[in-house]
Amino acid sequence: MSLYEQRKQKRHSFLLFLFSSMVSLLIIGFLLSLKWGQASVSWETVLQAVSFQGQQKEHLYIQTLRLPRTIMAIIIGCHMALAGLLTQNITRNPIASPHVFGINAGASLAVVVGLLIFTNFTLTASIYFAFMGAAVGAFLVFSLAGIRQKQHVQLVLAGIAIHFLLSSLTEGLIILNQQSTESMLFWLVGAIDQAGWLEVKTILPWTFIGVFLFLVMLPSFKLLVLDDEIATGLGQRILLIKLIGMLVVIILAGSAVAICGPIGFVGLLVPHIARSLAGNDMKILVPMTALLGSLLLLYADLISRLIAFPYESPVGIVTALIGGPFFIYLARKKGAASL
Repeated sequence: MSLYEQRKQKRHSFLLFLFSSMVSLLIIGFLLSLKWGQASVSWETVLQAVSFQGQQKEHLYIQTLRLPRTIMAIIIGCHMALAGLLTQNITRNPIASPHVFGINAGASLAVVVGLLIFTNFTLTASIYFAFMGAAVGAFLVFSLAGIRQKQHVQLVLAGIAIHFLLSSLTEGLIILNQQSTESMLFWLVGAIDQAGWLEVKTILPWTFIGVFLFLVMLPSFKLLVLDDEIATGLGQRILLIKLIGMLVVIILAGSAVAICGPIGFVGLLVPHIARSLAGNDMKILVPMTALLGSLLLLYADLISRLIAFPYESPVGIVTALIGGPFFIYLARKKGAASL
């Protein structure tokens, strides 16, 4: 066996071990999320509730509250992580993410505006409003900075400026309309504790659509790591690929924000961890990113239950505590190195 084949075999063994470990951690986190909370339940009750074998009060509590919340954490983590990966590839910017680039803030503002305008504002309508707001946020950022490569400083400055502008407008609307928006204070930080089966059923179609488009366009998205001139020389319509990529980002990030609020830094942190473990091969990087995103938000939700126990805390607090220092690190190291 040649040295290359030995390295390849070791690489495959490492990746198999890595994916197996992540799936195991996901299962463990799933079970812990069902058991850990304000009300104490036994493992037997958890297993009976998951298999829908019991109809007692404890079983219904797990089935109607903790189970959809846990599933939602997995879905939202996947959405945010994949949206962050694609945003970084489109802009070729290591500190890019829907949160930093004002996409989440635009979606949040649109949802709040819709809530104030319409008295019967449904969950489905909030997703469509979030899509429009996310598109506006992305348009404003790229209008200020342009879409050409090697404009990392302009993109980051424009993204942060738009993010704070839209976030300030959102907070101002909530303050001026406290009676009708009081319930959105937790949502604005990023929270999944109120997620039920209705929210899960509402977001699942957009999960399938977003992931399907991502996988269909994966061969084209691989070219985003190349210079625009090289990709164009290979006969690719790089601008069209970027526009489709941004559409996928808007679908994934917008639907997540509409349901659970602008949970920050998942889309920034996870792709970097995934690259450090799996490299830049998109066929491996994409599932790795999705798994890591689900893991991060699932365990962040578990930690959020401890902050003010027995009361609930928004999961966005935990992701901000983790992602804030990481963003500073990237801004000082990788961001500066790519200028």
